[in-house]
Amino acid sequence: MSTPSVTALPDGCLKNPGPGLVTLDPVRTALLHGLDDLLTGLAARLKAPEVVGPPLLSVEGLTRLDYFRNFPHLGVSAGRFAPEAVDGLAAGEPPGELPLRPTGHLLPSATCYGLLLSLEGQDVGEDGLRLSATGRCFRNETHYEGLRRLWGFHMREVLYLGTKPGATEHLEQGAVFVQELAGRLGLELTRAAADDPFYDKGGSRARLMALDPVKHEFSAPDGTAIASVNRHRNFFGERLDIRAGADGPAHSACVAFGVERWVHAMILAHGTPEQALDVLGAART
Repeated sequence: MSTPSVTALPDGCLKNPGPGLVTLDPVRTALLHGLDDLLTGLAARLKAPEVVGPPLLSVEGLTRLDYFRNFPHLGVSAGRFAPEAVDGLAAGEPPGELPLRPTGHLLPSATCYGLLLSLEGQDVGEDGLRLSATGRCFRNETHYEGLRRLWGFHMREVLYLGTKPGATEHLEQGAVFVQELAGRLGLELTRAAADDPFYDKGGSRARLMALDPVKHEFSAPDGTAIASVNRHRNFFGERLDIRAGADGPAHSACVAFGVERWVHAMILAHGTPEQALDVLGAART
């Protein structure tokens, strides 16, 4: 199926409303949707049904996953302005100086967290369970840069929970899929081990991770990581009491794609959004 023609807008018609915030024009929007459609190919290959995760994550749940030990800088809190702040907002007062009430929730920084928390206490059996979802994710960053580093972005993940061998196979198939799709799209990617501190940096888990990396990233020539394969061992299975039948606490693994970063990589590789969209259309036939 080829990509349909897209009506371009006049140059400068859409402006980005702030650092890390972008409004995609019709061509980039078509790229984003078309790429996400191709990325669902991994879910189809692995028979992972599509779900929609929750839009907010509880602080209590994330605390049990060591989120605030390992990723304290990323969290974007969901707060409510206090009733007495409404008049100030209407009068144009700086919102940072007005009272804000915490809700006990954060916006997701990764798609898999909501799915994992939704499976707490479940037994996925020794055959395991796979799920696929695209979520809107949010991260506080030290700086923002085009489509490479955004405040809010789309992340597609294909998640597995089950046995240790099943998790290994899941990631092997995910890595093959990433390279196959990159080849179809004319993208040159490099694979390298990366840090992902799911574990206490001072503990035995961290030392094990240093010897046996749990995360590998696939990066474009400019260093932008556009996909990753992530092995969590049985960390989430233990913390959330997710079991794999007689195998005990479930091992989990996910393959993750930053969709806007794939848009960036396509434009980087093919010169213009329009040329990138043509390549995408050919890859979908």
